[in-house]
Amino acid sequence: MSGWRAALMAAMMSVTGLSVTAMAADYPAPKEGEWIARDFKFHAGETMPELKLHYTTVGEPGGQPVLVLHGSGGSAASMLTPAFAGELFGPGQPLDATKYYIIIPDSIGHGKSSKPSDGLKTSFPKYDYDDMVDAQYRLLKEGLGVKHLRLVIGNSMGGMHTWIWGVRYPAFMDALVPMASQPTEMAARNWMLRRAMLETIRNDPDYNGGNYTSQPRMMKYAIAAYRFASAGGTLGYQTLAPTAAKADKMVDEQLAATIPADANDFLFQWDASHDYNPSTALEKIEATLLAINAADDERNPPETGVTAAAIKRIRNGRLYLTAQGIAAKRAAAHDVRGADLRTASIRSPLRYAQTLSVHRRDGSGLIGSIARVAAQMRNARRIACEGSRRSPCWPACRLWPARRLPSTTVNMKMYRPTFAPGSRA
Repeated sequence: MSGWRAALMAAMMSVTGLSVTAMAADYPAPKEGEWIARDFKFHAGETMPELKLHYTTVGEPGGQPVLVLHGSGGSAASMLTPAFAGELFGPGQPLDATKYYIIIPDSIGHGKSSKPSDGLKTSFPKYDYDDMVDAQYRLLKEGLGVKHLRLVIGNSMGGMHTWIWGVRYPAFMDALVPMASQPTEMAARNWMLRRAMLETIRNDPDYNGGNYTSQPRMMKYAIAAYRFASAGGTLGYQTLAPTAAKADKMVDEQLAATIPADANDFLFQWDASHDYNPSTALEKIEATLLAINAADDERNPPETGVTAAAIKRIRNGRLYLTAQGIAAKRAAAHDVRGADLRTASIRSPLRYAQTLSVHRRDGSGLIGSIARVAAQMRNARRIACEGSRRSPCWPACRLWPARRLPSTTVNMKMYRPTFAPGSRA
């Protein structure tokens, strides 16, 4: 199958909703494993005698090691989708699993790794992102015997973990690709909305201090409010919900969605970001770094200039800003429901990052290869979903032609949306 045909197939499968297993033949079968970190010490001083760390690998241990990091509420399984693994892990693709040894851990508190709902509930140690990265490091170093990584790549929470990897273990990897994240303190509207969401759940009488018998009823309302306030965009919602009836329909669909997350697990997962701040040590980063963010990302808004300013402090750093479509943001918002975990957000930056020129000996070929998947996917996506209102990427596939905008940043390209006829720009 040619690269273009493979890309087209991946796009069509994401549109038609075919299962992950349908793509399994395109890359080696994933293998699951489990390792116990003994006497794991958390940042606040608590120690857990046995911390279970679950992980999934694709490829053989003899390949070049690559670490892939999931988003909030996710797991390794959430990365093994046609939209991510199906476009990166197959033969001839940027992270061809016949050449790379791909390691996808379930972070602390997620998936099949140790988490509050295993029994400790609110007595589970309060972990933060530094703890999660330290556990990943121990899994690689002690559990899998990995001495050096070719690449660390992650999205959303995984993107923030990627930044932490760069400052905490700067000599452990050749390249870093943090996506949908900023290397600055968790603050401003992002943290304010997160805090409000968490406090709403905690103060629901059903929560009962974490000793609930059924999931708190206010949880779905708190999650819906966070989603609509932090993802989708003013112009995007004007296009998707220009009438009261359509707006009500979107709200009804969100409130009717099943929330698979346990409340304590959810609170711990999102509260773990409260002290995130790698900005104090960015000069320590040694690897070639490509940060990929979206122009309409309200959780990581580029107009503040904080990420662009931070990139200037990284010797081999580059920031690439993409135009992300409306539908991708809708899917991206599902990470608070423990579902899609911004895999659509992952796919969109990779698809649009077409013209990067990163010529670093240690990471250039791999980063350039990841960027070039965009050239394959852009046309494929348009062919696959154009005109289909049932498609998860409609109408975004028609809305985002590239255009350069004035910017306060350096070494990056910016895009803006141009809406379809009949909509308001």
